[in-house]
Amino acid sequence: QVKLVESGGGLVQPGGSLRLSCAASGFTFRRYGMRWARQETPRKARELVASIAGSGDTNYLDSVKGRFTISRDNDKNTVYLQMDRLRPDDTAVYYCAADVGLRSYWGQGTQVTVSS
Repeated sequence: QVKLVESGGGLVQPGGSLRLSCAASGFTFRRYGMRWARQETPRKARELVASIAGSGDTNYLDSVKGRFTISRDNDKNTVYLQMDRLRPDDTAVYYCAADVGLRSYWGQGTQVTVSS
């Protein structure tokens, strides 16, 4: 079955960096687009942060352009989100996701807190 496991979250000071990883299994990873989304609080909707197609084409939320970089390693079945120049308003639970067949699959999320 499809499984997505995020890691790499934590507490960082404003201006700092974190690298999130999402290990995928249960599907042919290289064929599918992957995305990162975040959710500030349980009552707020998840917000798409970045996506990467199987071809490698990428898209970003305007507020993270120039600060975040999404990438993928098809040999390791892993997608990454490099986050630089982090700001307090980047604080959220970050999720990776994949649309496989007719379903969207989500990982369990990893908390990112940007605070001094």
